[in-house]
Amino acid sequence: MEKPVLIREDGLRHDGRKPGELRPIRMEVGVLKNSDGSAIVEYGGTKVIAAVYGPRETYPKHLILPDRAIIRCRYHMSPFSTSERKSPAPSRREIELSKVIREALEAVVFTELFPRTTIDIFIEVLQADGGTRTAGLTAASLALADAGIPMRDLVAGVAVGKVDGVLVLDIDEVEDEYGEADMPVGYAAGIDEIVLLQLNGVMTKDEVLEGIKLAKKGAEHIYKVMKETLYKKYLKALES
Repeated sequence: MEKPVLIREDGLRHDGRKPGELRPIRMEVGVLKNSDGSAIVEYGGTKVIAAVYGPRETYPKHLILPDRAIIRCRYHMSPFSTSERKSPAPSRREIELSKVIREALEAVVFTELFPRTTIDIFIEVLQADGGTRTAGLTAASLALADAGIPMRDLVAGVAVGKVDGVLVLDIDEVEDEYGEADMPVGYAAGIDEIVLLQLNGVMTKDEVLEGIKLAKKGAEHIYKVMKETLYKKYLKALES
């Protein structure tokens, strides 16, 4: 397939966005009644749902940690989430991303408050259009907050890409496939901490620093939407 035009002559991206512009974002919490906390997050065409269970008893018992809770995380792409049906079995990428997201969330959850227990996080990608790991991280963080699990801060995920030599925010599937680099970032804006930073592709040192600035700016907006989403749910509960 011929490479599409990623940066148009007018400087806009292939979907009409400016380089530093996010896709439309939608979030909702408390979407699953059988979980302790849940959230659905949409970044453009990417749709991800997350569910949290716990803190609860740990099985098998030999995994128990006497001083803190264990966080277990499963990131999974549904067979129908991509244009070509994928195997329902977990791929190496899904296992790796489960670990990456778990480690990012371990940096903010007060696990020491719940010794000898487990907190389970399930992330399901319903529709993939780029940025699934960052949308998954955002959804998981929201679901943890919805479950009432104490955290140092919420984590907002967003990916910066390099497309035709231009740094762009919140890349979609086309930009991910045909761009030169992809840098997912998880940012806790309230405490100003980066808890996830990866780079696939090639960027110069200056581009990485500029990309982090761009990611922080985008994540701050996502963080604001996350707080508003939680506020709306609990405002409704107070009103009823």
